[in-house]
Amino acid sequence: MSASTGSVFVSRLRGLPVIDAEGDEVGRVRDVVAQRRTGGRLPRAKGLVVALFARHRIFVPMSRVRHVDGAQITISGAVNTRRFTRRETELLVMDDMFDQVVERADGSESFTVFDVAMREVRAWEWELAEVAVRKRGGGRFGRPGQMIVLPFGEVGLPEENQGTDHLIAQMEDMHAADVAKELHDLNPRRRAEVIEALDDQKLADAMVELPDEDQVEVLAVLDVERAADILEEMDPDDAADLINELPDERAEELLGLMEPEEAEDVRRLMIYEDFTAGGLMTPEPVVLPPDGTVAEALALVRNEDLTPALAAMVFVCRSPLDTPTGRFLGGIHIQRLLREPPSTLVSSLIDSDVQPLPDSASLHRVARYFASYNLVTAPVVDRNRRLIGAITVDDVLDHMLPQDWRDEQLDEKEPLEVSDGTIPA
Repeated sequence: MSASTGSVFVSRLRGLPVIDAEGDEVGRVRDVVAQRRTGGRLPRAKGLVVALFARHRIFVPMSRVRHVDGAQITISGAVNTRRFTRRETELLVMDDMFDQVVERADGSESFTVFDVAMREVRAWEWELAEVAVRKRGGGRFGRPGQMIVLPFGEVGLPEENQGTDHLIAQMEDMHAADVAKELHDLNPRRRAEVIEALDDQKLADAMVELPDEDQVEVLAVLDVERAADILEEMDPDDAADLINELPDERAEELLGLMEPEEAEDVRRLMIYEDFTAGGLMTPEPVVLPPDGTVAEALALVRNEDLTPALAAMVFVCRSPLDTPTGRFLGGIHIQRLLREPPSTLVSSLIDSDVQPLPDSASLHRVARYFASYNLVTAPVVDRNRRLIGAITVDDVLDHMLPQDWRDEQLDEKEPLEVSDGTIPA
């Protein structure tokens, strides 16, 4: 019995060491977290439950998994060490499916599950693809029934609730703005149920699309530890905007529960006025030293966590490279990087027309800058010409639109559609 090419049986992952980008062991795999989806689509494997050495269990998203083999699992990026808490609508593959009785979708046969295989369908996105089962009823003389591997879609999962579970499954493939509209339209009790069930990243993305007062209401529904987790998932500039809306005591409590590096980024942004370059920027631009190469620059902008706007330009600075950096030297457009040999030094490609904005620049000055230079991202420096962040064009639009534009968008009866090449007013 074996899985199809490209599939990995979950039972073979149990106990494998999880290795970070530095080669250090983070912990060992204990289970796989999955989420049902609607429309006949296979359940999505959301991430791994990883046990640390002190029996503390954490969640590692599948988007962080870079390599899986029979000896170890390699991941990238920072690891959130907060204790894993299972959402009501999530499926733990080993705990919930192994040894369970299931039927064919047509009800013709019943089986006992003893393994599940998942498959990477595109870069860093996995689905539950197959189920290893044993036919129930046994063979002759009481021997176990035949073992077979079936496509996951041929086996019916235990019946799910048609309420919150179904809505969460629908939200899996929704754009963040559409999830926000769903939350906006729900009654308070149902909204609280959905908020509890949504995973942290999905909820954080949706919150950014809500009006300020709705964001505060959502945060109030959460316990303080989960609220801190959600703030960590948000971009620092969005988290700073939200925390500024909270009472001082609540704000300090949440900042104290956030990871120190995440909290420090947010605190640095909170000192600026809302409608200044410092208040608009994110402190996490793409930065390289002068002796960095085109190959290194392109590797950085491939990071799936970057928005397209932030990935549009690489900034060159003296050491240190974390904001606030050493002296800002200039910027390079991604189009220029794509045209140059991989070994070329970035210091030779700096666009002399890209002048930085001072952190005190007003919103109107920032808007004129974007319009004049046809940019989607712009560098922001302090009085010592150190790079402290970058502004993206979406942040500028967000602050230039009427204050209630998100309310108007959420109150629209129909989603924005483009059917004939025109955009309705």
